[in-house]
Amino acid sequence: MKIAILGTRGIPNHYGGFEQFAEFFSEYLVNKGHEVYVYGSHDHPYQEKSFNGVNLLHKYDPEYRFGTFGQFIYDYNCITDSRQRNFDIILQLGYTSNSVWFFLLPKKKSIIITNMDGLEWKRSKYIRPVRQFLKFAERLAALSSHYLVADSLGIQSYLKKKYGKESTYIAYGAHPFDTPDESILSQYGLAKYGYNMVMARFEPENNIDMVLQGVVQSGTNAPILVVGNNTKNKYGIKLTEKYKPYPNIRFLGGVYNLQNLNNLRYFSNIYFHGHSVGGTNPSLLEAMASQALIAAHNNDFNKGVLKKNAYYFKNTQEVSSLIKSLKKEDNIPMVKDNYNIIVKEFNWDKINEDYLQLFEQCLEKRFEFC
Repeated sequence: MKIAILGTRGIPNHYGGFEQFAEFFSEYLVNKGHEVYVYGSHDHPYQEKSFNGVNLLHKYDPEYRFGTFGQFIYDYNCITDSRQRNFDIILQLGYTSNSVWFFLLPKKKSIIITNMDGLEWKRSKYIRPVRQFLKFAERLAALSSHYLVADSLGIQSYLKKKYGKESTYIAYGAHPFDTPDESILSQYGLAKYGYNMVMARFEPENNIDMVLQGVVQSGTNAPILVVGNNTKNKYGIKLTEKYKPYPNIRFLGGVYNLQNLNNLRYFSNIYFHGHSVGGTNPSLLEAMASQALIAAHNNDFNKGVLKKNAYYFKNTQEVSSLIKSLKKEDNIPMVKDNYNIIVKEFNWDKINEDYLQLFEQCLEKRFEFC
């Protein structure tokens, strides 16, 4: 098959979950003998024309000039280019800024499969008119794609109820991590189980502020690592300034070295997961795979994945209480249960196989759209 992946900023990953998936999945497809193209921003740090056998197509992305509006131009550039290449399958990751160009997709030549991501219109960073647009964009993507992918059972149920559309449930994946190297901690001046951690994009609904307020309220001197690019948006800069007086709150920025990141998660005391919107969150699965002790925001998305294998919080006071009472060493069975769930249900081999199987089925039924 000749396959394109749209909707990311490109590979190798220097940004987030969809980029990580695109990297792993495209390499998997190439190893299975398929011809794969991944679209990426013109200013991606990696400027070669291929990566581990995957063809890279860099298209002009003016987000750095125009902010969010620039994403629409970038998606337009990717979609119009895809019209010229006779792809068998185009996999779109997300819909936020590409759905408005649905009428330009080469639907007669290519099968369009869209991963619908989470409920973007619920994100609190968006003002009301933007939320209304995102609902509209979600509808366009749901109704104009040939096939849909839902990365959580909750999203699958929502798509069926809201749009009457069937979707294929395929979760995100993670690589089980079982080769810890304690010496990596010396690079960060840390001790085993002597620090906590929170990792997320700097958006209000990820509750980084709630976690950090809990740290301050607890009175603990133990370091907490804040992993995420805190210099690229106003909210990140605001929180960095707010917590500058507290030396135990350490903003590391983005950490893309997976070996370092896995070890930081593994040797942390508590890994806080504050996400409150969306489906199966990539960073949550990766924390489970890294054998971290997880304290998660109390919502149905997180509980659907973690079930009884985590502690939950819904306010600053509960974060403070967890910091003062939890020790990873006392909760190893919970940690191991999460790890085993990754091995059995969320490992990348299974996820990649599920996607490839869907592609093969869609190709067999090329003109039988759902």
